[in-house]
This record gives sequence, C-alpha cells and structure tokens, in this order.
Amino acid sequence: MIERPSGIKIEKFSPTLGAIITGVDLSQKISDAQFNDINQAFLDYQVLFFKDQKEIPPELHIEFGKKFGELHSHPAAPTMEGYPEIFEIHAHKDSKIANGEFWHSDVSCDKEPPLGTMLQLHILPETGGDTMFSNMYAAYDELSNKYKEILDGLIAIHESEHIYKGRYSDRGVSEDKIETPTAKHPLIRTHPKTGKKAIYVNRTFTTGIDGMSKEESSSILNFLFNHCEHVNYQIRYRWSLNDLAFWDNRCAMHRAIWDYWPNERKGRRVTIKGDIPK
Repeated sequence: MIERPSGIKIEKFSPTLGAIITGVDLSQKISDAQFNDINQAFLDYQVLFFKDQKEIPPELHIEFGKKFGELHSHPAAPTMEGYPEIFEIHAHKDSKIANGEFWHSDVSCDKEPPLGTMLQLHILPETGGDTMFSNMYAAYDELSNKYKEILDGLIAIHESEHIYKGRYSDRGVSEDKIETPTAKHPLIRTHPKTGKKAIYVNRTFTTGIDGMSKEESSSILNFLFNHCEHVNYQIRYRWSLNDLAFWDNRCAMHRAIWDYWPNERKGRRVTIKGDIPK
C-alpha cells in the first residue's frame, strides 16, 4: 500500500489492473492535493475502486466528475430527475435489460467518446452483480509485431442503433427522445495522457472496419473481441455498498454481470467527456 501526503492510500487490486483507494471521503469536497493523487492513480491503474464511502450527494458526484473535464450526456439513457448529468443504473425483477451486460467501452459510438465513468452503487443484491474489467494496454502489448503492423491505421466503425432502439422503453424513454450515434475511430488508439497504445474495439458497438467487406472485418474483429476478453487481462470486482468505481474508457473495457435477477441493483453514474480518439 502507498500512502500519499494528501492522506489517500492506494493499494494495487491485481497484477493486471486496478487499485483500491481509501483515505478520502467523496461525500465531501476534496482538496487539490487529493485530486492530483486520484488523477495520477487513475492514469497509473486504469480503474479505481473507492472503498468505505458514504452515499455521495448528486451535486458532489457531479462536481467530482467535472474536476476531470466536461461531463458527457448519454444519447439514450434515462437521467436522474433534477440532475440531467446523472445516469441512473437500475435493474430489478421487472427490468427488460441490465446496463452493460456485454463487454464494451462506454458509448464508443460517439465522435468524442467518454474519457471515464464514475459509478456509485446504493442498492446491491445479496450476492452477484459483480463488474468485470479488461486491460486494453495489455491486450495490445501481447499482439505480435506483425499483427500490430496489420492493425496500424485501420479504422473501426462503431454504431448504436442496434443497442439503443427500445432499450429504455420500460423506463419511460420514448424513441423520439434518443439519439443513435455512429462514429469511426482508430482500431488502435493512443492514450492522450500516457502515450500508451490500446486496442479500441468492443463487442457491443464495433460493427465493422472501414473499407473492408463484412467477411474481412469479421475475421479481424472476432479475433480481437476474443483476444481482448481473455481472462489474462481481466479482473472481477465484487461491490460493497456505496463503493464508487472510476474507470478509463480509453484503455479499459468492462462488463456488468446480471446474475442477480430478480433482486435489485441501483446506483448513479456521471461520465466525463473525452476527445476524438487518435
């Protein structure tokens, strides 16, 4: 465990990725020193798990997110009443779907997809409801040099209509109120802060490779989907009440496991806007 002068304690979660953060109360305003330590840990570990937390007031959740940049608006999901910046995560016995059931990077279909996402859970099932994360730096590093040469310069197509149409109808979101963005991004992107390369495709949103036939695209993408989801790059996080997870969408994928039906799982998330992948 590392303890910073700000009082923040950082404990590596696994050899693969992630860190446990303690010594900071996110239900209160944080200091500049605490922010700097959190920001550096975010870049170092890709996903942070803040333990021993109280429920964060919506205003402070939003304020915490804005410290990292302008907030991102989800094109389709329902928001918290009075707080349009907050996406409410909620699954229960009557839900049609649970958010994030398949491997993805949040809203990679946007032209400026999210930098990161902060999720705090306030209602948990007795068991289940874990979230998995996968390290896209490590997935890239494990590719052969020859295959990296093949992938360099390829542009992936990310779409959302097949995901968002009708997805939130049971939560009062009508079709005329959603957007279904499409974007093209480098298949291999370079993180704007760390300079590291990461694979940037996912099974949820990536539908093809620009300039290739469906068959040609599928042969590459199916290999990469399976490669990126390999257990060697993964961690699995078991939540405790009021934990907050903060993950970097530019270099990590995640998947929420819906194994707790008919039990309930609920929380709030804010998402920070990113830049155009390069």
